[in-house]
Amino acid sequence: MPLFGSRKEAPPPEPIPEKHHSGLFGSRRRSVSPVSSHRTSSSTFRTSTSSNRHSGDLASSHRSSGSVLHRFGTRHGDIDPSISQARDRVINAERAEKEADRALEAARLQVRDARTHVKNLEHEAAEESRRAKVKQYHAKEMSKRGKHLGRHGL
Repeated sequence: MPLFGSRKEAPPPEPIPEKHHSGLFGSRRRSVSPVSSHRTSSSTFRTSTSSNRHSGDLASSHRSSGSVLHRFGTRHGDIDPSISQARDRVINAERAEKEADRALEAARLQVRDARTHVKNLEHEAAEESRRAKVKQYHAKEMSKRGKHLGRHGL
């Protein structure tokens, strides 16, 4: 039993009666594709709304439950090659987009690390500068005290 809802099977598509057209080119019968008359279920695909989009979810749904075209009764051999090629290109583009998202996240992490490193260096330099000023002050004080030495003729 699913956690977020149940999946209902869509009823089979209703046959569409053929229309007879008359007009400039005469009357001829046109066959209407059954794919265009199907109803789409809102539970077919879910999209992620998080900042880390998972564009590979569509491709993984193809692998796990068959493609959208298989759900409407077409077999693998019946798929038009241009549709198959377009599907492959979309899947490859989604995969490339997912890799680009990963690369972008890695780049952002590297930038964050570099900025943190620079801030740490600035803090260390400021601390070293403070210590150098303290050391300079103490050296100046010792120099003042040392000037009074030697009054016995050395």
